[in-house]
Amino acid sequence: MPLVASLLCLSLAASAPAPGDPPEGFRALFDGRTLDGWWGAGTEDPRAFQALPEAERAARRAASLEALRAHWRVEDGVLVNDGAGPYLTTVEELGDFELRLSYRTVPGADSGVYLRGIPQVQIWDTTEAGGNWQIGADRGSGGLWNNTEGAPGRDPLAHADRPLGEWNDLRVVMVGERVTVHLNDVLVVDHARLENFFDRAAPVPRRGPLQLQTHGGEVRWRDVFVRELGADEANAWLAERGDAEFVPVFDGASFAGWRGPTADYEVVDGALQCRPGRGGTIFTAREYGDFAARFEFQLPPGGNNGLAIRYPGEGDAAYVGACELQVLDSTHPKYAGLDPRQHHGSAYGVVAAHRGYLRPVGEWNFQQVTVAGSRVRVELNGTCILDADLAEVEEALYPLEKFAGRLRTRGHFGFAGHSDPVRFRRVRVRDDGPGPGGAR
Repeated sequence: MPLVASLLCLSLAASAPAPGDPPEGFRALFDGRTLDGWWGAGTEDPRAFQALPEAERAARRAASLEALRAHWRVEDGVLVNDGAGPYLTTVEELGDFELRLSYRTVPGADSGVYLRGIPQVQIWDTTEAGGNWQIGADRGSGGLWNNTEGAPGRDPLAHADRPLGEWNDLRVVMVGERVTVHLNDVLVVDHARLENFFDRAAPVPRRGPLQLQTHGGEVRWRDVFVRELGADEANAWLAERGDAEFVPVFDGASFAGWRGPTADYEVVDGALQCRPGRGGTIFTAREYGDFAARFEFQLPPGGNNGLAIRYPGEGDAAYVGACELQVLDSTHPKYAGLDPRQHHGSAYGVVAAHRGYLRPVGEWNFQQVTVAGSRVRVELNGTCILDADLAEVEEALYPLEKFAGRLRTRGHFGFAGHSDPVRFRRVRVRDDGPGPGGAR
């Protein structure tokens, strides 16, 4: 069994601790006595709240407490909501995490858990008498119900609810916008993307609160525990999904199987990087049509590199290849004036990626690039930051004809170095066919 699978099995399938006792590595979000650390909010875009000055955020939290206490109480170490009022919301904002909690609901109740302020892991009365079979309650709780109908994760993979009146155990792992849910030790959501309910064209926020949503009937909650995931564990969790389909193209020790100015690069501690002050585009000996590439990368302060996509073997990858996908410390002050189409993950000069999803400088990031026909998708640390059809671009940073290679259907995959020691490791590629269109 792979290491990350072993770690997750230990985390998700370990014997249950005594009520109120956090499992090893977890901490309690609810102290079992008070509502300290929580405030009351509704269904609202967390980005709007995050944009407020801290004093205004604090005032909103304080103003919510009267209504919160009118509908929420603590009873024998259990959180109890009467089926109305604001949602119990953590003051703390979380990034990548594993959450455990238990809940008990009543006939007719409709509830859920908002992840980073985004709805939601669905909880409801799944009986026919509950009145929600027409919208999916018959399939069970635990699904990402606010995803687009038919999208992965919206409907749970199994009906795992216990009878009304019994306690249910919910376990959620969230990395980027990827979510896995176990309900009563049954897998009900498998690595599905949580859509941003408030703006489906944008990813979910990188950080945000947890919210316990309740309406329509009493819901009780206990043992609300969380464990934040560091970069290494989060990266391993992302890599585990579908990893067997990918073939290593960098052996971690040499440039076997690579072409171009390999002498301008070096291998350090299993990672390849530019030599100081040197660079150029190195590329796989093999060409690809449709493909996906996975790798980890580490940025030094202000680091700059790029991914050569369907590169012909010579020339500037940004213009003669299908595109150059930026690998860039976009947080560095020297890049403050860049065009949005020049920031990390962007198809250089052509299509801008969403910003704000890089890990802190010096940490390893996980990225997957999928190329199918003229469409390019970039997923950074579990979040889709670019999904663009290069054939549909009508305006670019420079005259569009400068990007002459953007409709190439085959080429090499490579790294377009710009003198900085940006490091890459665990580089793997999945060949999806001759293109265009792809098999996946």
